[in-house]
Amino acid sequence: MTSTLQPALATEVQKRPGRWLALCVLVLAVLLVAVDATVLGLATPYISEDLQPSGTQLLWIGDVYSFVIAGLLVSMGSLGDRIGRKKLLLVGATAFGLISVLNAYATTPEMMILARALLGVAGATLMPATLALIRNIFHDPRERSLAIGIWGATASAGTAVGPVVGGFLLEHFWWGSVFLINLPVMVVLVLVGSRLLPESKSPTHGPWDLISVTLSLVGVIAAVYAVKEVAAHGASGEALAAGLLGAGALFWFVRRQLTLPTPLLDVRLFRNRGFSGAVLADLFTVLGLSGLVFFLSQYLQLVQGRGPFEAGLAEIPAAVGAVAAGLVAGRFARRFSVRTVVSAGLAAVGLALGTLTLLDRSTGYPLLGAALLVVGIGAGFSFTVTADVILSAVPKDQAGAASAVSETAYELGAALGIALLGSIVTGVYAGFAGPAGTPAEAHDSLGGAVEAAGSLPAHTSEALLSAARESFVDGLALASGAGAAVLLATAVAAWFLLRGQKLEV
Repeated sequence: MTSTLQPALATEVQKRPGRWLALCVLVLAVLLVAVDATVLGLATPYISEDLQPSGTQLLWIGDVYSFVIAGLLVSMGSLGDRIGRKKLLLVGATAFGLISVLNAYATTPEMMILARALLGVAGATLMPATLALIRNIFHDPRERSLAIGIWGATASAGTAVGPVVGGFLLEHFWWGSVFLINLPVMVVLVLVGSRLLPESKSPTHGPWDLISVTLSLVGVIAAVYAVKEVAAHGASGEALAAGLLGAGALFWFVRRQLTLPTPLLDVRLFRNRGFSGAVLADLFTVLGLSGLVFFLSQYLQLVQGRGPFEAGLAEIPAAVGAVAAGLVAGRFARRFSVRTVVSAGLAAVGLALGTLTLLDRSTGYPLLGAALLVVGIGAGFSFTVTADVILSAVPKDQAGAASAVSETAYELGAALGIALLGSIVTGVYAGFAGPAGTPAEAHDSLGGAVEAAGSLPAHTSEALLSAARESFVDGLALASGAGAAVLLATAVAAWFLLRGQKLEV
């Protein structure tokens, strides 16, 4: 009798209208993280002018958030599986809002880097929890695909909302205001989420292994730091030591997971070719895109002279394309195949990045806007389908850990992309030949050159800005070409790795 009733009860739960209201709360958390990531790019010139960071410190401000969040995502995803995903989400959202205040009132580059790092700790709790809850709330595969599409579309919408709202704030208030917009979102999320979200956790969870947590954090941060240092300054003893430390910690982490009865992360998941292929596709896609995203706002403002609000509006086509593609990606993947949709999406992004190698100081908006639209469409198709593949490959009680792997790939790709492609931009930029009397700090960043030019005679100032902007654009074009090569290679790899993969019907 019990076995007869269970399917009926499950169907009734699946069809509860409350699941869509719960999804609305979850996408608020996604919006919180997406807005924060995009407003930083717009605020960078103002932060550079006010806090006067060096070029290296400016890169750390940009990527330390991703370093920390990448190192903690697996640990936090596993913690949510153990203590409850709802509980972790609400605590993390509260912390995210409060630490945003610290970001807003940072007074030195070092304080800003610390604040961004702490924000990474809080951010690591949000994304895995939201995807894991979607996996447990939506049991119907087609509904889950739509929910993941809405989740991804909201993240993309955040990339549009962030620059537009942030641009408006930057034109009327000081740069710290762009971080304070997190507070009202956090308040709504916590108050409404505490009532609407169902709690879920793994029924077979074991203790949270702190040794594994430490190994994961040390391994990821040390490995990424090594890559960053080699990209920025070439091989050195310090970079080699960090690389060896990271590799050793990650090797020990994997070995330990294989021996624990309830591991922090079941590394055997990577034996699933579809799971591994989707994770790698996410990592390299974000790697190829992130350098462009980080420096595009500076190009729009400091090279083309747009205001922050106008620069934010200029980036909207990417978000529009991603939202539209994310909502239909699941349907396309079921009709044409997973590998077709993912590979085509990645190839489209690669080709769009390739067109950005044609950028110069006076490039008209139609080319840039069209390229951003194609980038958004391609990324929307790819990210939505790979997230669905990753979640579908694991049991519900491992949803947090699997979601964390997906998000770790995303954040790791962002950190590596800013480190590698960002170093291309800064390396090319630093070599510009300025007029006599050019201050040394003008070679650290374009923001530094703009500030230095303000204290120079008119003729010298104009020559300095012209040389600096030309060099910055050359670096951005070269980084776009490198990103295009990464995306096209990833499209080919995805075609083979995702062969035979299907979404649940």
